[in-house]
Amino acid sequence: MNIHDEKILILDFGSQTTQLIARRIREQKVYCEIHPFSTPLTKIKEMQPSGIILSGGPRSVFDDDAPHSDPTIFKMGIPILGICYGAQLMMQQLGGKVEKADKREFGKAELTVQDTDGIFAGLAHDANHHQVWMSHGDRIEMVPEGFEATATSDHSPFAALRHTSKSFVAVQFHPEVVHTLIGNDVLRNFIFGLCKCSPSWTMSSFIESTVKAVQKKVGTAKVICALSGGVDSSVVAALVHRAIGDQLTCIYVNNGLMRIGESEAILKFFREKTQLAVIDVNATDFFLSELDDVRDPEIKRKRIGLGFIKIFEEEAAKLGEVNFLAQGTLYPDVIESVSFMGEAPIKSHHNVGGLPEVMKLDLIEPLRELFKDEVRVLGLELGLPEEAVYRQPFPGPGLGIRIMGAVSEDRLDILRQADVIVLEEMKKSGWYRKVWQSFAVLLPIQTVGVMGDGRTYENVIALRCVDSKDAMTADWSKLPYDILASISSRIINEVRGVNRVVYDISSKPPATIEWE
Repeated sequence: MNIHDEKILILDFGSQTTQLIARRIREQKVYCEIHPFSTPLTKIKEMQPSGIILSGGPRSVFDDDAPHSDPTIFKMGIPILGICYGAQLMMQQLGGKVEKADKREFGKAELTVQDTDGIFAGLAHDANHHQVWMSHGDRIEMVPEGFEATATSDHSPFAALRHTSKSFVAVQFHPEVVHTLIGNDVLRNFIFGLCKCSPSWTMSSFIESTVKAVQKKVGTAKVICALSGGVDSSVVAALVHRAIGDQLTCIYVNNGLMRIGESEAILKFFREKTQLAVIDVNATDFFLSELDDVRDPEIKRKRIGLGFIKIFEEEAAKLGEVNFLAQGTLYPDVIESVSFMGEAPIKSHHNVGGLPEVMKLDLIEPLRELFKDEVRVLGLELGLPEEAVYRQPFPGPGLGIRIMGAVSEDRLDILRQADVIVLEEMKKSGWYRKVWQSFAVLLPIQTVGVMGDGRTYENVIALRCVDSKDAMTADWSKLPYDILASISSRIINEVRGVNRVVYDISSKPPATIEWE
């Protein structure tokens, strides 16, 4: 269902910063979607975009398997912006010439702007030198007919270009990254100046349009909502409830993979502080039997996802005729579960890759277009309390994907105790709200230690704390040493069976936030 009158379409050529383009545009209150470079022209026309952005990418236009979008997009009569690889592809498809550069440009570069109109409108005339971020090994040598240079750099005679009569622009630098100091100006000039969009995509407008769309889709039918207590499902429940009221029944499933006291606290919150009708199901035995001796993380996720669907369908049958299942799929879930040029997706998500091909319930996923920070804003707009909205993300598969290897009651008990300590120390220190996520992971190895003058051979806990805005990229949190020391000391002293704590200092990419 298309509920956005104006949108910018990004065709993704595999850049690690494609999602940042969407974030920068949405921050300026214009709706934006990311689709594969191979999206057919018919589908692109159906979406009726106000403008198209061709993203950067890791390939060269010279590669035999170089990704190409349909060149007839340039006949649609709408503005198009090419970024890095997208700029080179635009030049090549329109008759220009791209060659291997004698000197590649990676990192910071100085851009000399020659024309302060178009995408450079509003930049000071007396300050035509600007810091940008380059990342390319090819360069544009000859431009197609009708194009002219609007900026240069030391190694790029055509660092930015525009068509003299059509709304086609191209830049060799990445306007979406923070190192390009004029990046927001460039994107703003494209979406407002060339595409003529209006800054009308707000959470209040999203609520209004989504409520109407849900009402139209559901009619008088009944809907069940998969309620986990996390931010995503809580916001979904509140949004769908606003649309259809008592037609919604929420189902909370205790899959046996929750933290200490988690299920009790979730049920108490929703029954005391919301108007939602909530059914609780204890399916601990079922899920643990499904995960018995399962070590592969993809199989874990899919079994948990299929298990949830099975239980939801069983509970729905008890309610009479139920046609729809509402769940909290987010945009990062969708992006990470899609392959690029046939390559394996990053990982399956329990509510994306784990769904059966044929399901008795139709899906309602009203958050499918949103990033996590947008969901938090939406939650506050819907009237949810901060305690629910600013809760750290907790994965749908629960602790099952924070135990590396086989899941068992004994290993769950170890991880639960360590997890409580992590959260207690993060909240006590004031760092809980400063980081995106903080949690413990139980590793599938044991190491030698000395405790009480005796040799031990026990488990290892990894501590994972990251900073992020939308979970698409993340960096490890630089926690003060005294907090790390307190967490490590308490886990080793208080959790029987653990003699070592390590800190994960990996960023995303290349690592993911969760370990599985």
